[in-house]
Amino acid sequence: MAIKEQAKQDSGNKGKPHLTQLQRDRIDAMFHDHQTQEDIARILGIVQSTISREIKRNRRKIRIRGATKNGDYQSSVAQQKAYVRRKYAKYQGKKIHENQALENYIVERLKRHWSPDETSGRMRYEGQSFYASKTAIYEWLYSSCGQKYCFYLYSKRCKPRKQKKDKTRKTLIPNRVSWELRPKGAENKTRYGHYEGDTIVSGKKTGSKAALAVIYGRKEKYVDARKISNLQPATNKEAICDMKKDKRINSFTFDNGLENREHEQLGVPTFFCDSYASWQKGGVENVNKILRWFFPKGCDIGNYSDEYVTMAVDTINGKPRKSLGYKTPQEVMQENHLFTSLQTTKNTLSGERINTLSNEEKYALRG
Repeated sequence: MAIKEQAKQDSGNKGKPHLTQLQRDRIDAMFHDHQTQEDIARILGIVQSTISREIKRNRRKIRIRGATKNGDYQSSVAQQKAYVRRKYAKYQGKKIHENQALENYIVERLKRHWSPDETSGRMRYEGQSFYASKTAIYEWLYSSCGQKYCFYLYSKRCKPRKQKKDKTRKTLIPNRVSWELRPKGAENKTRYGHYEGDTIVSGKKTGSKAALAVIYGRKEKYVDARKISNLQPATNKEAICDMKKDKRINSFTFDNGLENREHEQLGVPTFFCDSYASWQKGGVENVNKILRWFFPKGCDIGNYSDEYVTMAVDTINGKPRKSLGYKTPQEVMQENHLFTSLQTTKNTLSGERINTLSNEEKYALRG
């Protein structure tokens, strides 16, 4: 029992505790003994700000010629001022306090560790002649009338949790344009040069920031990727610009990752998917699954060499695709002059020869 009483007292000291008459008497005696507020707080086992606030708010006020002057601190005056202030404070749970049967019902359930919501709901379920909502019960608990019963709450909280104010909303991606506004040729895949972009990251447990920047042509099915050291916007932008310089690209569609903040510097129109709607750029998402064969989930992408990344990309671009009439993306790019410079098969390891490599030779290409 003693332990419960001590816990009850401790719970009452959360936030801004309400001082008792005994505590005010001790403050009065030590204050007149010229003890510092820090010493008084240490002796009473409460924070110094409580002592400072108590003396400032509840000391006697003296009127002199229309002005108010701070007088002496007296525990009896302080107790009365605190009582009056709480008595006329807002939301004092009068509905519950003035109905003895309702108050007894709530107290009995609180002692069983029922929450205010459960108590209120059960009251209605049983068809009681009285009723109080969970909000009214909380207001009563946080008032001077029900404060002593806060100990029975699981949170043991004696006042409402302070709500954080809404912060000014920041624009994560400036001048963002919705994917719905991209050209019809990009949407229905009737025009070449409209690409989607995404990133593949290293596993969390590796602690690595290395990633792959990936782009994918919606109609031509062509894939390109670069290893990047981190997901900073400038790093990602440089990788995309490097991939873009030898291709005819008319637009990009990205997700809302912060790595795409510098999209305006890419030199082509950019569009963005809705939040949590990766299917709006499903082509590159599917390519990412294929790339995961070369870069398994959980791996550190920083351990792979640039040559290995090129090998993976050339392997994908050397595969015949049904949607291309079983041509390869590399062939489609060359036949439709979609490279801005003369291109041949980019890597001697792409196409058929990739299958001739042993596992040891493939892993040797990793960094």
